[in-house]
Amino acid sequence: MRLVLLGDLACEQEATVRRKLTTPVEVVPMPGSAPDAERRAQLAEARAIITMRYDRSMPAAPKLELLQVGGTGWDEIEVSWLPPGAVVCNAYGHEVAVAEYVVLGMLLWCTRLLEAERSFREGSWALGGRTGGPLVDELAGKTVGLIGYGHVGREVARRLEVFDTRVIACARRVPSSAGRIDWIRGMDGIDQLLAESDFVVIACGLGPQTHNLIDERRFRLMQQSAVLINISRGAIVDEAALYSALRDRVIRGAVIDTWYRYPTADDPKPRPSRFPFHELPNLIMTPHSAAWTTGMIERRWSAIVANVERVARGLTPANIVYRAPELAG
Repeated sequence: MRLVLLGDLACEQEATVRRKLTTPVEVVPMPGSAPDAERRAQLAEARAIITMRYDRSMPAAPKLELLQVGGTGWDEIEVSWLPPGAVVCNAYGHEVAVAEYVVLGMLLWCTRLLEAERSFREGSWALGGRTGGPLVDELAGKTVGLIGYGHVGREVARRLEVFDTRVIACARRVPSSAGRIDWIRGMDGIDQLLAESDFVVIACGLGPQTHNLIDERRFRLMQQSAVLINISRGAIVDEAALYSALRDRVIRGAVIDTWYRYPTADDPKPRPSRFPFHELPNLIMTPHSAAWTTGMIERRWSAIVANVERVARGLTPANIVYRAPELAG
């Protein structure tokens, strides 16, 4: 069975894939710099591909059975380019790291830790508790609104339990039991969630129904003291509306890990938006790094390799998010 690691991100994990494989599989790394002829030849024989992007700009893979995405999002997979019967599977393992990042973001806002550390390093005692500095906040007693209650949302809720917070959520699929949270509703409850929350966490997937889900109108439903945290996809939050809401102090601030522009071969160091977010003082911004931990790599790639081995043995893979229709007749 031929497995193609398609793209630089997948190729970075070649050693991990080879280490974890227990079934005979031919592993072929195919970085972005690979010649077109080689890419065509390898994809023509591939039964499995690991990638984050697959579309009509790439050669066809007529023998493909499994397209394994290297993460949760599969919005860059052009499913109409898949051969009949091929499945798209995603992978998790990131929820622990991302949940810890979310809680850290909340604590940083409450304690003003970054501001205190930076000013003290520069020689100022202005934020000192014994020198008349301002009182800071506590996470205890705050209301956290989760938009999305899947793998990440549930892990965030589990960690917030020890902080004595109130957690509410909206989700596309409402579970029969809310578990640790105060209430959970469908996505039609978002307006109420925004109005009640001190922190709003974007933890849903990107799709037609969630593109620009948080727009100018919804920012104005939020409390002026609220903080938005986005660890899902940038495009779930309207880019211009987010910038305006932060610049004009419609909300208190934001912690943003997912963006609107990413590095390309032509532009390896772009600003993450067409707006100057880096100039805003009420924003913690990180380069899509929340999930990037050693623990995530081990969990996620163990699951990815297990899926490849299932297909090699003729079994059904886990986490199927799409199946290409079979040919009629």
